[in-house]
Amino acid sequence: MKRILFAAVLLLTGWVNAQKLDNALLWKITGNGLIEPSYLFGTMHITCDATLDKNVLTALDKTKQLYLEINMDDPALQAKMMDGALMKDGQKMSTLATPEDFKIVSDFLNTNLGMPATLLDRFKPSLVTMMMYPKLMECPAESIEMELMKVTKEQNEQLFGLETIEKQLAVFDAIPYKEQMEELTEMAKNGLEKEKESNKKLDAIYKSKNLQAIADYMQEEENKTYGDHADILLDDRNISWIPKIEEAAKATPTFFGVGAAHLGGEKGVILLLRKKGYKVEAVK
Repeated sequence: MKRILFAAVLLLTGWVNAQKLDNALLWKITGNGLIEPSYLFGTMHITCDATLDKNVLTALDKTKQLYLEINMDDPALQAKMMDGALMKDGQKMSTLATPEDFKIVSDFLNTNLGMPATLLDRFKPSLVTMMMYPKLMECPAESIEMELMKVTKEQNEQLFGLETIEKQLAVFDAIPYKEQMEELTEMAKNGLEKEKESNKKLDAIYKSKNLQAIADYMQEEENKTYGDHADILLDDRNISWIPKIEEAAKATPTFFGVGAAHLGGEKGVILLLRKKGYKVEAVK
């Protein structure tokens, strides 16, 4: 019996250690039939400094195409975003909150975005919340994805998306609109100071390259919507990306850039690829 228990402890310890990932945002994908390596990079969509380090630039040089979450170079992107931003069945923010709360939200949006909530009434509340993100920065907002695109264009290489903008925005139809409105209302009532501090915390975690810390942050109370719906916002999308990542990497060396929150965890892209037989190792 003791031997069985000891073996179980060893197996469990080995499993836990196998799940611990190095502190890194750039990962090299090899093995399982790949002729040349591909690379996986965790991005932060809005940041103060989107400068790409030398390892990322080297990986971009070694690859022949770029995949982001969506094809941000699609000429029809803006029109598709507008269609996908609206709530289904004619629902409105004004009917998802009390008149008093809706006025608070409207005043908040008017002050920070220069438009009242009535102009955004049919928009999915989570997307309206995201419009506030540049206001949380104490600097001009930059985009790592835009920097990746810039290098890709300079190299005359193609850009693709792991999912369509329609599918990405449809994620917010799976999260109750009322719950989204409650989050926006809370932001309006509390003001931006708390959100600014939270954003500073996330930026520091990202710079630490600690994927587990990023995953833990997403589960904190201040990110309740994200934590409660991680399956919709992260896990399900990660799983759907794996066949596309495999197909692209087998066809040609590819650089994949996705939000860093998608990398870690049991259902993160790194471990999902490892379970498929690929070697995914940190680039430091």
